Amino acid sequence: MSQARYDTALPLSGERFTARYRIAAETPAAAEEAARALSVEQTIEFPAELVEGTIAREVVARVESLQETAPGVYAAELSFAIELVGGELTQLLNVFFGNSSLLPNVRLERIGLSPGLARRFPGPRYGTRGLRRVLDVPAGPLLSTALKPLGLGPEELAAMAYRLALGGVQLIKDDHGLADQAFAPFEARLEAVTAAVARAERESGMKAVYAPNVTAPGEETLRRARLAREAGAGAVMVAPGLVGFDRMERLAREVGLPVLSHPAFLGGFVPKGDGGVAHYALFGQLQRLAGADVVIFPNYGGRFAFRREECAAINAGLKDELAGLAPAFPAPGGGMSLERVPEMRELYGDDLVFLIGGALHRRGPDLTENARHFRRLAAEVK
Repeated sequence: MSQARYDTALPLSGERFTARYRIAAETPAAAEEAARALSVEQTIEFPAELVEGTIAREVVARVESLQETAPGVYAAELSFAIELVGGELTQLLNVFFGNSSLLPNVRLERIGLSPGLARRFPGPRYGTRGLRRVLDVPAGPLLSTALKPLGLGPEELAAMAYRLALGGVQLIKDDHGLADQAFAPFEARLEAVTAAVARAERESGMKAVYAPNVTAPGEETLRRARLAREAGAGAVMVAPGLVGFDRMERLAREVGLPVLSHPAFLGGFVPKGDGGVAHYALFGQLQRLAGADVVIFPNYGGRFAFRREECAAINAGLKDELAGLAPAFPAPGGGMSLERVPEMRELYGDDLVFLIGGALHRRGPDLTENARHFRRLAAEVK
């Protein structure tokens, strides 16, 4: 009995985008088989022998190249028809690494955007140049810190923000654990801290913005971001691992404020064994694709397990050419000390956000003087 075979009469544009994968395989033949399976899994997820014509030639991903890069390790580049995306970021991410993220021997290494995708997803609204204009810092690193610990009320957090902004910290963000708790409700905190940062800005003559954490369920994320814009906060912070990369992209596009991306919940995506998403792609390219202007991630040598070379890869992913998307600022954090400012400047360069939290408090009770010391350190390092 003959089998049914499927095709489509719909014309395709011929525009294609790419992704590069790392495949762990014992032999070249096994790598070829894995690459072919990947091309099907990430597109039709259907027996390849049962399709023909346009579906077989265009809809199924093409294996453009397959090279052995180390013993038992292969780099496979696949290309995809732009029509697979349908203009939706969720589907684009699904095409890049949907079902195949469940495979133990495949890692998404990097993405390549076509012109049509770059027009649909224009990336950071501000990027490094735009955020420098907002903060009136034409060169050198930016300074950031977080309002913490949890448990403080709006007025206490506002007093802290005032002292830090008065000392010259330009990006004052919520701790990622600050949401809408009874001890610091979102709207009360937003009003108090925004006013305090504006007061410090008037008194010091130095630009500063407050980035409240707008990570929340469903449409509440966008509601809080719009409240932040109306209040004059100047920026927002969101965790795409919790709300979704598509929600962050929509926020960046519709709300119009600089976006700080927080890495909460993304640790489960980073490489484990031979799988996962490479640091370059996850914290670099995908964050830019979804509109982040500043990307927070764990620096090497802190509380978390990222290595120096992984952090260097993130820095490159945030700044390398990607279909014309603006580069974004790296903001390495996670237990950083003031003593490490020169070392971080050496690795990340001038387009860097120094994010230092608890260490500013350990230096002593005068937060304004601590912030000024932080500013001097950053200015001295070349």
